[in-house]
Amino acid sequence: MVSNTALKIDKTGKSNKDMRLEAIRDIGIVAHIDAGKTTVTERILYYTGKTYKMGEVHEGTAVMDWMKQEQERGITITSAATTCLWKNHVINIIDTPGHVDFTVEVERSLRVLDGCVVVFCGVGGVEPQSETVWRQADRYNVPRITFINKLDRVGADFKKVIGELKSRLKAKGAVAVQIPIGHEDGFIGVVDLVEMKAKTYADKIGEKIEISDIPHDMLEESVRMRGELIEKVAEADEHIMGKYINEENISVSDLKAAIRRATVNFDIIPVLCGAALKNKGIQLLIDAIVDYLPSPMDIPPKTGVNPHTKEKETRIADTDGPLSALVFKITTDPYVGRLVYTRLYSGKLKKGDYAYNVKLNKSERISKILKMHANYREEKDGVEAGDIVALVGPKETSTGDSICDKKHPILLEAIHFPEPVVSVAIEASNKNEELKLAQALDKLISEDPSLKLSVDSESGQTLIKGMGELHLEVIVSRIKEEFGVHCRVSEPVVTYRETITRKVRIEERHVKQTGGRGQYGHVIIEFMPMGLGEGVQFESQVKEGRIPKEFIPAVEEGVREALTDGFLRGFEVTDVKAVLLDGSFHEVDSSKLSFKIAGNIAAKNALRNGKCILLEPIMKLEIMVPGEYLGDVLEDFNSRRGSVREHFIKYENHIIRGEAPLAEMFGYATSLRSVSQGRATYSMEPSHFEKVPKHISDKMLS
Repeated sequence: MVSNTALKIDKTGKSNKDMRLEAIRDIGIVAHIDAGKTTVTERILYYTGKTYKMGEVHEGTAVMDWMKQEQERGITITSAATTCLWKNHVINIIDTPGHVDFTVEVERSLRVLDGCVVVFCGVGGVEPQSETVWRQADRYNVPRITFINKLDRVGADFKKVIGELKSRLKAKGAVAVQIPIGHEDGFIGVVDLVEMKAKTYADKIGEKIEISDIPHDMLEESVRMRGELIEKVAEADEHIMGKYINEENISVSDLKAAIRRATVNFDIIPVLCGAALKNKGIQLLIDAIVDYLPSPMDIPPKTGVNPHTKEKETRIADTDGPLSALVFKITTDPYVGRLVYTRLYSGKLKKGDYAYNVKLNKSERISKILKMHANYREEKDGVEAGDIVALVGPKETSTGDSICDKKHPILLEAIHFPEPVVSVAIEASNKNEELKLAQALDKLISEDPSLKLSVDSESGQTLIKGMGELHLEVIVSRIKEEFGVHCRVSEPVVTYRETITRKVRIEERHVKQTGGRGQYGHVIIEFMPMGLGEGVQFESQVKEGRIPKEFIPAVEEGVREALTDGFLRGFEVTDVKAVLLDGSFHEVDSSKLSFKIAGNIAAKNALRNGKCILLEPIMKLEIMVPGEYLGDVLEDFNSRRGSVREHFIKYENHIIRGEAPLAEMFGYATSLRSVSQGRATYSMEPSHFEKVPKHISDKMLS
């Protein structure tokens, strides 16, 4: 931490607090499942001296995959944070899951990170979850570099993957800063196009990098590729453009600085390469993280809203500014209790301080501040802007909450969480287990915002809803093993939605007299269907004075509450807009409660009269299958109401991209293995909701 003594100023005019912030990199490692993301992270930790031994995912020894379920399944389930040092820079890393069922972990991590490394498989290229994490990085404006991994594998093709970055991800700024030396099992190193040197690996552990002249047979290609790099950078950087036009020498330091500026400004995306499992290319990747990804001072000021004035405010990365921070994750630690993972954007926080939670309108004491290394903890007395830490103490703070200085409150942009699409019914095996089950579910829901809890209105069963079969399988496993709860669980079922198909105008007058003060709320609301994926919207067009302003939010609350329970089967209602047109009030009897009830009843009547239909979740799939099994796989896919959107050949395999209803996809992994003798693979992620075909909905509603 910066001391309270006078700040030191260096020869460039920068204070030591600025230099500290400039030396921080808050980054994430993201990728499609099995692209080698956790292996990359493990190598980074080894080469930076954070660990003394390389952990391996396939052996269940990866430091970042510390959960029992992760070690057993060989996949990352929860994002893990760590910190390491490299060339006088602090790199805070969050390693995220690659499986689509745990995409919420990527979402909340990217929300608080300044940059990211996107890992691609040199063989698989741009895969479905690659597209998802790319869109998530776009949503939060996260600058990125890419690392094409597994170039030692048969079928690896560096240039083809760059082509897919440009065609499938629309990453026009993707440009190589390295090219591989050797092909497949002959891959031995890279040509660094910035320094124009060959860098090869002399030992198996990858610690000794031999720097030499570029091989003669690669010199022409290297000069051409460096020219493309300089042209791309010159388009975005005036300094380099001037030197390029005047044919002046462009130094390594000038080019690196320009690449950094262009990366931070989203003008280019540097592409690096290597083979993490064979310990090749990782040190150069860490160099690129330091050289090209932004520090907290490089990113735009964070914007938010003052909860009192409702005006926009900003916070720059400044340790002397007012505290502003965002909570992005909650976990439960068996030793220290509830951990509140937090990113500090400005100000300082010390152990024992009280941090103000804007949403709760209350302050909570910080009893401990922990720097995390996966599941290991290092206690700190205080932290500052740019740090990512776990706080102990806040009991009511939840994911997405803003914490700040009470005298300078700011509500930061929330985190977007996808809606769950699969549910299972769960019940305790006996009365003694009911309390334990309730406590376990309470903790898990506070940890995972994509996990929802509801009660079936017909059966009275408790339902847990998640992002997929694997997501719920892991949750149930944790309930049984981690929390020691004996419970029964049903087979997974689809979480449908309902919507209206015609516009209806509802007038509702809620009047109740009880002897004393009565209740009076009168509303006229028009409900109309919206486009797929537009959710629930509310708008007020009430003329001033017809309904007091303070009662209008209560009407919206009543409407939204009613739409959580649909008319047909009690599924949540979506893609509906409610417009409050008119109404009236009573000076004595009207209250927020009266108008909430009026809005609630109006919405229920709208569902009754709006010709409701069922909507089902549609999944996006990519299936890879050898040619001899293509016919059987397509026949099975079509029998599941699947529709093929794209079909092409890649690396001697047929790739089928299409969509199918989730209701038809349960058990698909077993079926696909059966029809392809185990040689076909697939990936699947939620896409959108569509109207359930009439013959199926009639059967469901009969």
